[in-house]
Amino acid sequence: MKRLAGKSALITGAARGIGRAFAQAYVREGARVAIADIDLARARAAASELGDAAIAVEMDVSRQESIERAVSETLAALGGIDILINNAAIFTAAPITEIGRDDFERVFNINVAGTLFTLQAVARHMIERGEGGKIINMASQAGRRGEPLVAVYCASKAAVISLTQSAGLNLISHGINVNAISPGVVDGEHWDGVDAFFAKYENKAPGQKKTEVGNAVPFGRMGTAEDLCGMAVFLASADADYVVGQTYNVDGGQWLN
Repeated sequence: MKRLAGKSALITGAARGIGRAFAQAYVREGARVAIADIDLARARAAASELGDAAIAVEMDVSRQESIERAVSETLAALGGIDILINNAAIFTAAPITEIGRDDFERVFNINVAGTLFTLQAVARHMIERGEGGKIINMASQAGRRGEPLVAVYCASKAAVISLTQSAGLNLISHGINVNAISPGVVDGEHWDGVDAFFAKYENKAPGQKKTEVGNAVPFGRMGTAEDLCGMAVFLASADADYVVGQTYNVDGGQWLN
């Protein structure tokens, strides 16, 4: 039997990359999925590829009214939300002496506040419905440590790990499991932008940083979005009913608990 049969999921930032891979995995496991993204056209294209099991909703997690509208649209279309994945996030890098307040606020508004208030909106629905649910936040190995050029992003992902613990402890009394996934370096469109930051600040050739970090992974390569799907399905399934407030490393051995 498919592990997510009959379930409905909302996935933020799901028009591409990791979020899109999660949507594909969930549909394969029998779920219906709302692909939420700030780029509605791209979300519609991703949903179209998945057929009747997927819908597209426009969602900007930095705006409260957009969060509430997207949750309402998902509820109207799918009849409920059993699973939420807070995947939407942005990356930035700069030396400490060059960090701008606008850049800091934008990263925290999306990566931290966006995670919190999307979680809150969905948790309120889950509590009202009274059937519990699963919430999965996307953390990062960057949230486990500091990095010389990545202070703001690292701090935002450390906050996601802490938020996961607090929300997990608070919501489990309602039958809502809150957990997180901590990827390492994941290949894809996102890493083109990351590589560009390091090319700028470390005087590296384009693609050099990407090659270096891939070679440093104990598994022997960078991760892929598909490498994360098994954990995303597990945490959304009944197999994870007794898992509360945890952040799981899925990183090829880069960070050991």
